[in-house]
Amino acid sequence: MHELSLASAIVDTVERHAGGRPVTVITMRVGALRQVVPESLELYVELVGRGTVCAGARLELEVVPARLACCGAEWEPPSFRCPSCGGGGTVVSGDEFLVESIQVEEVEACIART
Repeated sequence: MHELSLASAIVDTVERHAGGRPVTVITMRVGALRQVVPESLELYVELVGRGTVCAGARLELEVVPARLACCGAEWEPPSFRCPSCGGGGTVVSGDEFLVESIQVEEVEACIART
């Protein structure tokens, strides 16, 4: 259920950068270690985005695989222990949660004389 709070953060971020223009696409990088269920996040962005510039926006997610490093080597979980020394590895990737880009509709200015 943490997707609801994540969706709120996404919509807040997008609203700050959209300049009041309607958003059509939100592109995100989400690390596998964030344990986000993509379908749930999409649903909550749709719900939280109602009545905002995000209404009807499509959410595109790039899931970044988890990678750890230690002793000059990198590996993917399930093990968080270094295969060489047995110590805890350092997360190299997989904890991202970034709004990478947004696409907005360009609204043309009215040039009609009043």
